[in-house]
Amino acid sequence: MYQNGHYGAALLFVAPTGALLIAAGFVELALMAGATAVALAMVPDLDQRVPGVTHRGSTHTAWFALAVGLLLAAVGTVMAVAPSLVGAVTGFVVGAGTIASHIAADALTPAGVRPLSPVDDTHYSLNVVKAKNPLANYALLGLGIAGAALGVWVGSTVASV
Repeated sequence: MYQNGHYGAALLFVAPTGALLIAAGFVELALMAGATAVALAMVPDLDQRVPGVTHRGSTHTAWFALAVGLLLAAVGTVMAVAPSLVGAVTGFVVGAGTIASHIAADALTPAGVRPLSPVDDTHYSLNVVKAKNPLANYALLGLGIAGAALGVWVGSTVASV
């Protein structure tokens, strides 16, 4: 997928997390989670700018997702907008989940992904749509925006009960 599709996948992924955070009263953290997910959405594709690194290689694996999740858990621990455990869990979920959403979106394409490489080189591809398909990318973006809006509404509704 391209940038818009990955932004949509990240928003779609982070929507339930945002809803839970809003419902629990951590509105600022929910906003930060959404912004962070969008900011991280394209991180795996930085491999295209690093000489010697294969596209859809190491940055498109579960191991990379776990590493990003752990890094954000550390950041979330020291943030002042929520208790450290809430911040750490949110950081891990947003970090690992956003990278996983990127991998999942790329699995929709014929090129697919090898998310468990180098442990398991099984290739996963749903072969639903070409990565460059603008309709598919905008549809995923629209779905992500709708999911995020629904998450805000649900979280706000639960919080007001």
